[in-house]
Amino acid sequence: MCNRKRSRKVVQLAFQEARSLKLVDFSKKQRQRGRERESDTVLMEESKGVVKHVLLAKFKGEISSDEIEKLIKGYANLVNLIEPMKAFEWGTDVSIENMHQGFTHIFQSTFESTEGIAEYISHPAHVDFGGIFLPALEKVIVFDYKPTVFRL
Repeated sequence: MCNRKRSRKVVQLAFQEARSLKLVDFSKKQRQRGRERESDTVLMEESKGVVKHVLLAKFKGEISSDEIEKLIKGYANLVNLIEPMKAFEWGTDVSIENMHQGFTHIFQSTFESTEGIAEYISHPAHVDFGGIFLPALEKVIVFDYKPTVFRL
């Protein structure tokens, strides 16, 4: 089965599973209850101050797994060198949907503000690390966002 057909099948199965768990019915009940009680009208709120910095990466084919591991350790060490960087997480694609568009790694850093990200970007340790990290990448996407929490 081709990847596109497999992806459609996975999505169809996910929707079927959601229906069987009555998730669709639950959301309808929540909307009805929200109309009945005014206190349920606040459904989403932006996290106060927290900003996430996400980097999707595809390493060049000639970069060895040992080199990738060293680069990841170097990236993780930035949290010890740059004060506004509060947390660092990373992982590799494990999705069965095959929609990664060639990206293999994700890196996420947490900051307390957009000013913290600006300080991080211009920090000498980040600039130096970028000079090593970016040339090892075939493609990259960077995205900064303020998380919004959904509350039922």
